[in-house]
Amino acid sequence: MLICRICGNIKDNKEYIIKEMHFGFGEEFTYFQCKKCGCLQIKNIPDNLSKYYPSNYYSLKPANLEEKGIISLIKKIFKRTRNSYAVFNRGIVGRIIYNFFPYDALRSLSRVKLNKNSKILDIGCGTGNLLLELRELGFIHLVGIDPYIEKDIEYKNGVKILKRTIQEFSESENGKYDLITFHHSFEHIQDPVETLEACKRLLIPAGIVLIRTPVVDSWAWENYRENWVQIDAPRHIFIYSRKSMEILAQKIGFKIKEIICDSTEFQFWGSEQYKKGIPLVSDISYAVNRKKSIFSKKQIRVFKKLAREFNLKGIGDQVAFYLVLR
Repeated sequence: MLICRICGNIKDNKEYIIKEMHFGFGEEFTYFQCKKCGCLQIKNIPDNLSKYYPSNYYSLKPANLEEKGIISLIKKIFKRTRNSYAVFNRGIVGRIIYNFFPYDALRSLSRVKLNKNSKILDIGCGTGNLLLELRELGFIHLVGIDPYIEKDIEYKNGVKILKRTIQEFSESENGKYDLITFHHSFEHIQDPVETLEACKRLLIPAGIVLIRTPVVDSWAWENYRENWVQIDAPRHIFIYSRKSMEILAQKIGFKIKEIICDSTEFQFWGSEQYKKGIPLVSDISYAVNRKKSIFSKKQIRVFKKLAREFNLKGIGDQVAFYLVLR
């Protein structure tokens, strides 16, 4: 029997067979979509999930902090200018740079009233690249947690990344946070109810939980189905719909304050690659070698334009949920 872990529905839930395609292992996993709330979820969670997070998984690669020289300095200044605009929504030069080199994860923070003393907890942060960017902007209270990193990391600039689950962290942490973020990590979590309960304990009364995640109520799922790149079997345990996220939030005492669609061209080129059997880390993947990929520059420009249009229509394949306490 297929029982939805979000709403409990058992009727008319539909199964799909999804291949692991990020690394090209080719293993097949059964997912099912809840007929009632729309949530797409893996049927059986593998016992050996760590196998699917090897050291070359994108978020676990070491942060590069050792670059030196004039070119590196110029790049650093450009990044800081762009990032300042992304977070604080100020600066004409930063806005111009951002238009050419967007950074959606940081941009999502612009809708939260932050200052450099705000306490931020980033869950599923990998080796902490986003927190390091925030530290460069002057934020000082920054902590990240990720159960798949090799060991705790403490950078010289004070940023801490801990090898913990959110439950382990909440049991030992007495502090309260202004902002708790999940930048494409919430879909990896096996126990979303317990996770949001832990967030509730760690959040100040006026705080915000920001969840950036793929959503199944999107054009990409409807058109690509088993080849949709953002299913990412078996790492993505749940791919939520807006309705299922609302049900989950209400269970814990949260409400969704705002939903922003922030999908990218990845939904198109990643899924088109999967249709042709090309893993994300293949030598001819657009993610690895753009010159060897199957896509022309013109095609990528079309994908980018479509992504912007889909975001405006609300049918893009990923969104940012802003949750506040009820």
